[in-house]
Amino acid sequence: MAITDSEIQSVKQRFGIMGSSPLLNNAVRVAMQVAPTDMSVLITGESGSGKESFSKIIHHISPRKHGQFIAINCGSIPEGTIDSELFGHEKGSFTGAHEARKGYFEVTNGGTIFLDEIGEMPLGTQARLLRVLENGEFLKVGSSKVQKTDVRVVAATNVNLMKNVEDGKFREDLYYRLSTVPIFVPPLRERGKDVELLFRKFASDFAEKYKVKPIALTENAKEVLLKYRFPGNIRQLKNLVEQISVLSTEQKEIDSEALQRYLPKENSLPALYHHPSSEKETLSERDILYKVLFDMKKDVVDLKKIVLDLLNNPGTQAGQLIKENPGLFDGLHGETTDTTNEPVVLNLPQNSTDDNHLEEIQDISHETEDESLSIEKKEKELILRALRKNNNKRKYAARDLGISERTLYRKIKQYELEE
Repeated sequence: MAITDSEIQSVKQRFGIMGSSPLLNNAVRVAMQVAPTDMSVLITGESGSGKESFSKIIHHISPRKHGQFIAINCGSIPEGTIDSELFGHEKGSFTGAHEARKGYFEVTNGGTIFLDEIGEMPLGTQARLLRVLENGEFLKVGSSKVQKTDVRVVAATNVNLMKNVEDGKFREDLYYRLSTVPIFVPPLRERGKDVELLFRKFASDFAEKYKVKPIALTENAKEVLLKYRFPGNIRQLKNLVEQISVLSTEQKEIDSEALQRYLPKENSLPALYHHPSSEKETLSERDILYKVLFDMKKDVVDLKKIVLDLLNNPGTQAGQLIKENPGLFDGLHGETTDTTNEPVVLNLPQNSTDDNHLEEIQDISHETEDESLSIEKKEKELILRALRKNNNKRKYAARDLGISERTLYRKIKQYELEE
């Protein structure tokens, strides 16, 4: 039975989806058509385009609507714990597993699991997920007992999964199993005048929230708004409207000139809105220089550790070379200055008698430990700076630092930076 326009409009109102562009209506129509089935669905679209809303449509108008719905961001769960989170674990299966735990696939039996950022899922976990999709079976971590579950999986991604398949980062069989029914959520820039409708809606919401008069756009400002690409999509538009609502205390009718002051330049987007595939750094020049110096200092410390190891192991070929050529490191004697402007003393032995230079070796060892502590301090400062810059949003802080979100999560744990 064909789905009517009025039915589509009713579903959009129910789930807070605003707009009337053909691409958006088609995405809603497909979600409504696939909802009554148990088919796997892959929702694709840029970050901030509202993919989670479509997973809720699929669950709440399906026969599983009385079951549990859980949304999981695969990119925010550390690689070492994601299997336990999804499938559970037995007591004593790993360090810290003081008691057995149920995973999401056991808890959500009879319901729906929404796996956002599925492209971030580790390959080992992908194999476990494939078994659930094909047979409804899974194993808890540390268990050999097969368990059954009846869970519908809806996945979403903002990256090109086929490219990840070609690069060996995503299983091809899982890709085709997930994408039984694909749904494409269009970016805001492809939705025409929906951007104006959303602007008015957000302006009204924030006026009520902050007890101010709602802002409005002049005709020339509307033209600017329609031409802007909004790489951050609905999320970026919402943040923009909130910013203008709060800061424009006197001017409530926003013209094109005023609007352009709030819009970031498209060739110098803030880290929050750059494309996920971009590898460009978004740190300031000072931060980039700081990072380069930090890496150089780490190399120096590594070199000192190597030299110390050679001195402590004269039986090796390299150690014998130092023994036979006592002047080999003459150029490194005396004081040098590191990136912190503190003197670094590297006193290497001048002869082959280790006993005569035990103190010098110990000095290098102690100095290497001090250098390592200094590096940890600077790394901690850099992480704190990135977190503050991005309002403690780890995803965007990790992009600024040029590391994965999982690595950042481990560093936060290591340095006890959690609030």
